[in-house]
Amino acid sequence: MPQPIYLDYNATTPVDPDVLDAMLPFFREQFGNPSSEHAYGWAADEAVKQARERVARLIGATPRTMTFTSGATESISLALRGAGAVYGGRRHHVVTFKSEHKAVLETFAAMERDGFEVTYLPVRRDGTVDLDALADVLTDKTLLVAAMWANNETGVMHPIATMARLAHEAGALMMSDATQAVGKVPVDVDAARVDLLALSGHKIYGPKGVGALYVRQRGPRVRLQAQINGGSQEGDLRAGTLNVPGIVGLGAAAAVARRRLDEDAAHSLALRDRFEAAVRDHVPGARIHAAETPRLPNTTSVGLKGLHAARLLPSLRGIAVSTGSACASRTATPSHVLRAMGYTEDQALGTLRFSVGRGTTEAEIDTAASMLAEAVRSVRHRVAA
Repeated sequence: MPQPIYLDYNATTPVDPDVLDAMLPFFREQFGNPSSEHAYGWAADEAVKQARERVARLIGATPRTMTFTSGATESISLALRGAGAVYGGRRHHVVTFKSEHKAVLETFAAMERDGFEVTYLPVRRDGTVDLDALADVLTDKTLLVAAMWANNETGVMHPIATMARLAHEAGALMMSDATQAVGKVPVDVDAARVDLLALSGHKIYGPKGVGALYVRQRGPRVRLQAQINGGSQEGDLRAGTLNVPGIVGLGAAAAVARRRLDEDAAHSLALRDRFEAAVRDHVPGARIHAAETPRLPNTTSVGLKGLHAARLLPSLRGIAVSTGSACASRTATPSHVLRAMGYTEDQALGTLRFSVGRGTTEAEIDTAASMLAEAVRSVRHRVAA
């Protein structure tokens, strides 16, 4: 049985062959603990240093600002809760948006239970933010603003540099979940003036189970309280023996992503536009969410009028596609991102997310568009009957 056409690159990516080759020696021959004071440990430590340099270079940072974690969710938790533990006595107000990833929203919900005041700002129908509304809620009690660099479901990109300026004018920090943006579009922490930034390996053709957190060290120096204790690894920010193969893989993936950034973006954009044109031509009533908004080059969110995506998926087994965030795909609730954008529950439930990547071909795009059109026709016919 042939493998389905994979159009869910925002959920995860296959490990790049160069990345796998870089990782393999660190499972067997170079298996040392980087904290050990002997040749095996020194070799592992050197590999971790090289990976740190590579990840930092991808986002315009310096190596000492990078902390390795188990993934973006942990990075986000360390950034938000770690900052809250240090600065929360004086500044107990934080700001985010209703369309953020659950890793941000649920961390803030936990902080709210601990006594923090959280402002959840709405977004517009096209997924963009109201900068005036953001400026209006910032006070001298605001600790930080948290906003995605790019939305994982719609691809909508936010003006992070402007948001950072507004946050800094209020004396607050700027934190960005850049998990979907890194490796797809240019991300530069100094140009944007972000103070904290989260990323993950498996979104950029690296391994699962490894990520990183950027923590600004100058202008200002941001302090965090560790959320995992038990050792002095990662500058006392994250205790535990380092996942050397994973970290090496993340570093290798960052190097490949940096080298291929323009090529990958052009490839994805051409395929995304080809797919959206076919959907508009052949799927009556289809709506591309945030079509006129600056978006990631690889992401399409398609609303299907009068249909629930769950009813459509059995007819789309030849395509690996998502109804929204992979982290929430096993729940029957409508996308909180689309609900935040003002869509009804039925409209949110009638949405599919397609995301292309390095391995996607024009032939696969054409086949997927045809399969979607046929599935929609078939389901609508059955419903009408």
